Amino acid sequence: MSRPKPSRPARRALRRGQLTGRMWLVIGSSLMGLSFAHATLAAGVLPKGGTYVAGTGAIASQGNGLVITQPGSTRGVIDWNSFSIGKTNSVTFDNGSGATLNRVTGGSPSAILGRLSATGSLYVINPQGVVVGPSGVITTGGRFVASTLDICNDAFVQGSGSLTLSGNSNAAVINLGKISSGGGDIFLIARHDVVNAGTVAAPNGTAELAAGAQVLLQDSAGSRQVFVQTGSQGTVVNKGRITAAQVSLQAADGNVYALAGGGTRIRATGTASRGGHVWLVADSGRVEQFGKITASNADGSGGTVDTQAAQLTFGRHAAVHAAKWNLSTPDFTIDDSAAHALQRSLNAGTSIDVTTTGANGATGDLGVASSLRWSGPASLTLAAYRDVSVANGTTIANSGAGNLTLRADASGIDNGASVLNNGTIDWSKGTGIVSALYDMNGSFSPGTLVSNVTWQAPLYSGLVTQITGYQLVNSVTDLQNIGNNLAGNYALGKDLDAGNSAFQTLGFAAGTSFTGQFDGMWHTISNLLPSFDAVFGDIGPNGVVRDVNVNANVGQVDFFFDNGTAILAIQNHGTIANVFTSGVIASRNLGNEYAGLVATNFGLIARSGSSATVTADGNVGGLVIGNEGTITQSYATGPVLGLTSHGPAGGLVGGFSGGTITQSFASGAVTAAVSRQAGGICASSCGVLGNDVYWNVQTTGQPSSGGNLPASNGLTTAQMSDPKNFAGWDFGPNGVWVMLPGATHPVLAWQVAPH
Repeated sequence: MSRPKPSRPARRALRRGQLTGRMWLVIGSSLMGLSFAHATLAAGVLPKGGTYVAGTGAIASQGNGLVITQPGSTRGVIDWNSFSIGKTNSVTFDNGSGATLNRVTGGSPSAILGRLSATGSLYVINPQGVVVGPSGVITTGGRFVASTLDICNDAFVQGSGSLTLSGNSNAAVINLGKISSGGGDIFLIARHDVVNAGTVAAPNGTAELAAGAQVLLQDSAGSRQVFVQTGSQGTVVNKGRITAAQVSLQAADGNVYALAGGGTRIRATGTASRGGHVWLVADSGRVEQFGKITASNADGSGGTVDTQAAQLTFGRHAAVHAAKWNLSTPDFTIDDSAAHALQRSLNAGTSIDVTTTGANGATGDLGVASSLRWSGPASLTLAAYRDVSVANGTTIANSGAGNLTLRADASGIDNGASVLNNGTIDWSKGTGIVSALYDMNGSFSPGTLVSNVTWQAPLYSGLVTQITGYQLVNSVTDLQNIGNNLAGNYALGKDLDAGNSAFQTLGFAAGTSFTGQFDGMWHTISNLLPSFDAVFGDIGPNGVVRDVNVNANVGQVDFFFDNGTAILAIQNHGTIANVFTSGVIASRNLGNEYAGLVATNFGLIARSGSSATVTADGNVGGLVIGNEGTITQSYATGPVLGLTSHGPAGGLVGGFSGGTITQSFASGAVTAAVSRQAGGICASSCGVLGNDVYWNVQTTGQPSSGGNLPASNGLTTAQMSDPKNFAGWDFGPNGVWVMLPGATHPVLAWQVAPH
């Protein structure tokens, strides 16, 4: 028997929307699958045969409509023979802030052509399908759910935090009208097809469309709430407009179509508790984006868009306007259509991360086959499970402050991945940086690299060159292998947990300085147990260590160190920037001298700190033992203990320093066997202390800085908690320092900023 045609109102809606051929196929076949009878769509139709099967309430006729009264903001379940609303009719649920589940047990789909409203939450469950016609209007005060998958009555009535929906229906959920929720979320869920060709608005909640055989629906104040647990090769299509704090289109092993149209068709606006976020997810299926997607937070700042699929396709109007666009797929080649979508987004100020996962047996390679050129501050990261390659004749260029990162072996598993540039990377008009990251057992083919001759590294960034290739450090073994080439450039590929394994200090045995660059990429090395000394023996005059956290346990070491030791380095003649250490460094051996970060500093330490517990018989300092160089915008908060008369102790610096310290502080407890050998900042011979250096008189237990600072630079804990007491320090939106709510001292902005 032939399938019935779509209804006349539906056909008119399709024509008015000027839908694409793909949309005709999806909506047309879905509507035909609903098999609406003429009577169902005719004016004057109302739900029939309603009976409460859980909870209590009253169902009454009122003019051309029905009024369902459910007292006390309770939860109830009504089984209906049919649930359709004619164009001139209305159904109103007076359920307070409660929830009503409407289940259709008859054989006809639900057609909402009139008005459906609820003061609370409303669920319409019909395995025969649900369509909101062009004249249909749905408004709720709470959550609205339309689904062909069923829900357990008991779980619904109990109001548990999560509900499981499941079923075998091939019918669709389609919106051609208007669905809005003033205070809740909107969910359209089906096993086969979910289509929005109308408008969906949930300004204070999430709007989520999902296709799957089993779906988990959760309550979440801050993230998406629908998760497909069992796929169905279903389809989710948006041709209409969706506006919500957060938006999700999810088809798991099926396809997601974000089709083109005038203006923005998908917009996430965020709230105080929900960041503006859009998800397009088809893990083993396809995501096709043909329109513009916008994501912003409630304060006007940019939001986030996540696109995850086995295959990605972009139309000529595809673009994302947000702070961040994350794309994830097994492998990917940036062809002309993808390049244009990325360029439009980058030029709009959207930073983009493209990651290949190598899933489903894919190579995991990421290739650039079409040129990418943009202006402005947006950054591009191309991170491949295996190799990143730029094709011959292809150019990647930025004129502005944008950065470019080419990252091989994105998972950090040492799979021998390489970065192969056969084209041109042109940053001659850019002020940002370019980083190429490849495995130690991989390679870097630089190709043509053009840097800006006027480029200057940002203040205290620790950057040396505008375009740099780095070998990835993905394991403790890789870290130890830096010792094979102390002049190389290295980047930490992920957080490393050393598991308290022994580690030989780099360059210590050979007496060789580290003269390369070590960029921690804001990762952490934890549970490091050096066999002898620090991570680095000596950081040479051209050496740089930056952007890393190090946690170590150097305790009860049975060695005597004339020059002292510390967690990061024995000596620094180069640059240490944005480094923070923690853990324990302690010994009771006669003459040992310890510090939290560096034993002796002859170079620059900037925007760094330590919370390590430092204990030694000899000279001890919270950050360094002796400073003959420059320390600026740094701090120490760990306890410092000098054990005997050999143990002068300083909250920031031990003793015998001739360097300079500015815009820094100390707050850890300071104890020395001889009180005159202790100070809140330094023990003695402090060098030059700027008038913007402070210490906490209460927590350090020291009334004096130990140097030439006036007593007024000693602050109480209450004063340390107030930015106005730090003269000349920048706590502004883009400043160096941050005072977190309830904190007892400042921290560096990089420590709390996302990276």
